[in-house]
Amino acid sequence: MLKRRAQSWRLLLLFGAMVWFPSVVHAEPARWNLDPDHSTIEFRVTHMIVSKTTGRFMDYAGFIDMDAEASTVKAIEATIKAGSVNTNHEKRDAHLRNADFLDVEHYPTITFKMKNYKKTAEGYTAVGDLTLHGVTKEITLAGQYNGATKDPWGNTRAGFSADGKLNRKDFGMIWNKTLDSGGLVVGDEVQIRLDIECIKAKS
Repeated sequence: MLKRRAQSWRLLLLFGAMVWFPSVVHAEPARWNLDPDHSTIEFRVTHMIVSKTTGRFMDYAGFIDMDAEASTVKAIEATIKAGSVNTNHEKRDAHLRNADFLDVEHYPTITFKMKNYKKTAEGYTAVGDLTLHGVTKEITLAGQYNGATKDPWGNTRAGFSADGKLNRKDFGMIWNKTLDSGGLVVGDEVQIRLDIECIKAKS
């Protein structure tokens, strides 16, 4: 009898703690795997001063460790197959894959690993190490978390949008040609645009 009463008191105390101190219960970050079928990794570079050429990578994988309810991110990592570059122009893509630019024979992958993350008034910023063409440099991505939803097949999905930029010369890609007008064929600044959809891994 005394043992049952002691157990009942312990249950009451536990219930009271949950009611009066709910803040002590925290959700653990979950793994969200990138869905390449519904994501885009895109870049834009100035061409001959007067326009911009847009391209994207077609083969990549990655994940985000986050607590979606609290909108907090613990880790972001991605790996891109450099040879999957696609600007919708076969000859140009072949040039981007060779030693003048990505040199995919020697540097087949591009990787990103987040170092720190913070919320801002506009959304969030994520600073991480980008390894491209055998060189690792910090870049900053600024973007928004677009929320989470259930799909018709029982998966939980989350969406993100982000923008960043880099100077290709910082990563050892210095090829260029001078135009008769004095400008350059390819700009140095590369604009990055990410539209990412992730699927929550099932426990």
